[in-house]
Amino acid sequence: SQDVLLNHPYESFQPVISFLRQAARDPHVVAIKQTLYRTGSNSDILDLLVEAARNGKEVTAVVELRARFDEESNIAIATRLQEAGAIVVYGIVGYKTHAKMMLVVRREGQRLRRYVHLGTGNYHAGNARIYSDYSLLSANEELAEDVHKIFQELTGMGKPAQLKYLYHSPFTLQQEMLQQRIEEERLNALKGLPARIILKCNSVTDPKTIELLYRASQAGVEIKLIVRGICTLRPGIPGVSDNIEVRSVVGRFLEHSRIYYFHRNGDFKIYFASADLMERNLYRRVEISFPVLDAKLAQRVYAEGLEIYLKDNCQAWRMNPDGTYHKLSPAEGEPRISAQEYLLEKLS
Repeated sequence: SQDVLLNHPYESFQPVISFLRQAARDPHVVAIKQTLYRTGSNSDILDLLVEAARNGKEVTAVVELRARFDEESNIAIATRLQEAGAIVVYGIVGYKTHAKMMLVVRREGQRLRRYVHLGTGNYHAGNARIYSDYSLLSANEELAEDVHKIFQELTGMGKPAQLKYLYHSPFTLQQEMLQQRIEEERLNALKGLPARIILKCNSVTDPKTIELLYRASQAGVEIKLIVRGICTLRPGIPGVSDNIEVRSVVGRFLEHSRIYYFHRNGDFKIYFASADLMERNLYRRVEISFPVLDAKLAQRVYAEGLEIYLKDNCQAWRMNPDGTYHKLSPAEGEPRISAQEYLLEKLS
């Protein structure tokens, strides 16, 4: 009846596992397709995919054997799935499959209905307790059709798909979505309209994206980057990046979610992604970026995933123009704000 948003680890990963469990045991479900990057060879997710295959479902798993440090585990996963009768594929030659998506096809009366899970993190219940990530569960037909088309690509049965809502690398994520959205903000700023970009991710190193952000800054776009790890962009350089701020939040949980916000003259748009703004993610991996279509959920993501992090003055570090960082702290009389502590109190 409506999309469901989960903010991990503050909200449990168990609903995602329950979604798969119900699909594995529902006699009306005919097919389950899922990407597996880091899952663990002894996990509920794997057990349920095996159970689904043994229950006669058509189970397709796209297993990335080259997930760093998980190679051995993923070989064991592929072997176990094949022994249970699942179809195991290894994606597109030369490209790691890093997208996080699950598709369930269910027979309802005379029609087939698709249900999807899309995420910014891995299908790993352990990681979901210590990584900050988002899950989106949806029965939106057009969104599910996009996911179906990407699975067709990955299983070798389709050309690069024309998608309505999703963007995917190495095809359209950088070349269309990021370029178009950043350029749209730049042109709005030149017209004197409000223009703002907020990007939250693990790393920013892609030269093309950085150049686009510099040009947008020079046009007057307000740009906020929340980057946990590597960032080769330099903020606050006169004439180059005056309007860019870079901060990193380091706390109890590892900040792992990827969120792209574009103001669009008040009609703001929020996307989740599996991709960081790195060359490997944008050009050498299969990644997805998907919009938050429900307006209330989009407002919630803005408040919980971006706004509170920009107010953090306890666990945030701000980058200086020379690439060094300084730790932020509350000014005298200013309230103490920790994004992670706020979310723990609000959502847990």
